[in-house]
Order: sequence, then C-alpha cells, then structure tokens
Amino acid sequence: MNAVIYCRVSTKKEAQESSLARQKEELQRFASESGFSIYRMIEEKHSGYDIDRDGILEVLDLLKEGQVEALLIQDETRLGRGNAKIALLHAVHKYGGTIYTVNQNGELQLSEADSMVLEIVSIVEEFQRKLHNLKIKRGMDKAVKEGYRPQRNLSQQHHGGRDRVEVPIEEIVNLRNRGLTFHEVAATLKGFGHNVSKATVHRRYKEHVDEQSEKH
Repeated sequence: MNAVIYCRVSTKKEAQESSLARQKEELQRFASESGFSIYRMIEEKHSGYDIDRDGILEVLDLLKEGQVEALLIQDETRLGRGNAKIALLHAVHKYGGTIYTVNQNGELQLSEADSMVLEIVSIVEEFQRKLHNLKIKRGMDKAVKEGYRPQRNLSQQHHGGRDRVEVPIEEIVNLRNRGLTFHEVAATLKGFGHNVSKATVHRRYKEHVDEQSEKH
C-alpha cells in the first residue's frame, strides 16, 4: 500500500528540529515494519490550528488523486488541532484514505466525541448536496414551465479553454426576464450543461445591460 508520511512541528525554533527528525525516523521505521511503500515524505513547521498549510494540502491532493491510500503520522495532533483536525479527518475519509499512527501502532482510533462530530459533518454535507441538487432541479423545472427550451441550446456547451467562460447570454437574459434569481439562473444553466457560477452569470448580465445602455 502506498503511503505518504506527514511530519509537523508548530514552530520554527531550533528546539523543534529534533522533534521533526524523531518523527521522520519513527515513521520510516513504522512504515517499514508495517509493509507500507513510502510514496512521499512531507514535513512542515506550522500551527496545527491552521488549515492553510502547503504540506497538508499536498497530502490531501495525493489522496484525492489516488496516488496514495494511507497517511502515516506520529499521532493525531500532528494532523491538526481543534476544528482544523476535524476538517482534515473528514477530508481524508472523504478521499478514501486511511490514517495510521505510530502512537497507536496501527490505524487511528478516534475518540467517541470525534467520531460523533465526523458523523454529523458527513450528514450535513450529504444534506447540503441534496439541497444543491434540489435547487438545480427547481430552477430547471421553473425555467421549462416558463417556456425555456433547452434542446436548442445544448450545442452551445463550452468545450475547453479557461480564459473566459462561454455562456449563453441570450438565455441568461431570457431567464432573468422570466423572474429567476441569478442563483436560479446559474443552477438552471448548470442543469442544462453550462458550467457557470452565480458570480459569472451576474457579471455577464451586468455587462450585457451596460452594453445595451451604451447603445441607447
């Protein structure tokens, strides 16, 4: 099993160098004894309460991309502390990774409190996903009911290029005139194959209005 080793100390003081070196040594020995193949070793000096860490974000990328299946740490506090720890535990689980610690000499066993919080987070995330999909469906249903016909617009889908997202401005104006909010317009267009955000829809609509005003 491919694994990434993650070591962290909270400060850049020289006294922490020995702690970092000890973590690396213990984790390399643990990986060897447990049969892990070390894909990458990442170390950083940063507060565990902060989630904006280059090292841990690289770990999540490796898990998300499927390059590693396991994360090896000395103990759960090396991953993070407080809310940052919970967020990272959830992300690792979401990407299909398994955490192993030297401290527990095996797979990380969460406390009952942490397990309960993670379960709640997962439930909330699932309901957020369902609400998002329902908003898209409601926007699509409302647009079709008001006369929007997506069949003739599917050929306008954008393929490639990120300099400027192509959006069907005529349809944005049409849907706005039918009473849809910018959020509903964006959700509706996404449902019909146009990957645009609410901000993009709002910006392009404003540009269109400004252009029309200049013409008159």
